Amino acid sequence: MAGAAKKAGTLPQNISILLKKGVRMTNPFSVEISDEVNLENIAGSLIIYGAARICGENTLIAEDVKLGYEAPVTLINCRLGRAVELKGGYFAESVFLDKAVLGSNAQVRDGCLLEEGARGNHTVGLKQTILFPFVTLGSLINFCDCLMAGGTSRENHSEVGSSYIHFNYTPRQDKATASLIGDVPRGVMLKEKPIFLGGQGGMVGPRQIDYGSVIPAGVICRKDIFAAGSLRASADYFLPGQELMPGFNDDLRRKYYLNVLYMANLLALKQWYLHVRQEFFRKQKFGAGLYAGAHIVLTDAFAERVKQMRSFVRARETALPAAAAVKKKSLPDNLVRTQRELLLKWPQIEAYLCSAVEEKLGLKKREAFIKIIQKKSSRNHSYLEAIKSLPPAQAKIGSDWLNQVVAGITGRCFPKTDILL
Repeated sequence: MAGAAKKAGTLPQNISILLKKGVRMTNPFSVEISDEVNLENIAGSLIIYGAARICGENTLIAEDVKLGYEAPVTLINCRLGRAVELKGGYFAESVFLDKAVLGSNAQVRDGCLLEEGARGNHTVGLKQTILFPFVTLGSLINFCDCLMAGGTSRENHSEVGSSYIHFNYTPRQDKATASLIGDVPRGVMLKEKPIFLGGQGGMVGPRQIDYGSVIPAGVICRKDIFAAGSLRASADYFLPGQELMPGFNDDLRRKYYLNVLYMANLLALKQWYLHVRQEFFRKQKFGAGLYAGAHIVLTDAFAERVKQMRSFVRARETALPAAAAVKKKSLPDNLVRTQRELLLKWPQIEAYLCSAVEEKLGLKKREAFIKIIQKKSSRNHSYLEAIKSLPPAQAKIGSDWLNQVVAGITGRCFPKTDILL
């Protein structure tokens, strides 16, 4: 399309409209804007360096965005906040909030939410990934199916070293593997110690990693870290000679619980956006669209986890009898029975998780915290300014509300007597 226009010496109408609006393009004949893109949702301060392809009716680009400084960009149904920089690569069905930055050769697929100041260097692959403010990724990283928080500022942030992998597909062919690196109730307050995942390393999902944890370079993390500030220097390799049984998981309870915990955190984050963040989005020119995009990402992220867990349970239900028969001599009957009972509980757990229960939990704490936030908002604080200015006692009210959401959901799905990690 652009080539034909160049031969004719004319630009497509939508390109001409954007140029008249103030958009800067170093090579407008190499820019393609699909007809379904709403040009009203593109700010006139956009800068496009070199070649770009922008598609999708939900595309939104706020003020002072820069695209393609290092390499061509493909942007499909993404919503970009103020001063976002996507320096090159493929970006689809995701949301990037103010000052998020990714280097060239990135591949960001559906279901990603990068909050304010989150960054990645070159060749970063993301899908179904949520990064809280200031979280920084190195280069040559594959970091799909995880939520990461921690840190307090651009100078004090959680970090993922270069050449890191989050392993999100198992030998048993499932992806019920989302990892919670930090959490939502404390992470949203921007007061926790950063988490460090050293380069040339990896994490076998699903995992739960606490704030302040340090995993040195070169380590493959195969264990959860619950103690804040822990240093894990062991590679935690499995013992050799263990037989892989497709229908049997010796860590089924743990995997089941961590998936529910991840979903509970997603539901808590949706509550945060609905009752807290939405107030600040309303003040921005493109805020309504950014909020809508974040809401869609969180809704779809929850649906993805339900889908993967449903698939996991079906596969285990089908294969467990055969696995139990093969390993009958080495497996206690009560262990097989317990796993079967746990799998049979999934339909009830799924129905509960999908019943909007999060709206009914922590109401008193929620109302108290909303009043605090409304005062901050009325003083024209930005979102980050408002949250960072909260004294510990006020931040605790908000964290307690979200903790009641998470704990209420996990407690209902897994009474204490049922949890064995």
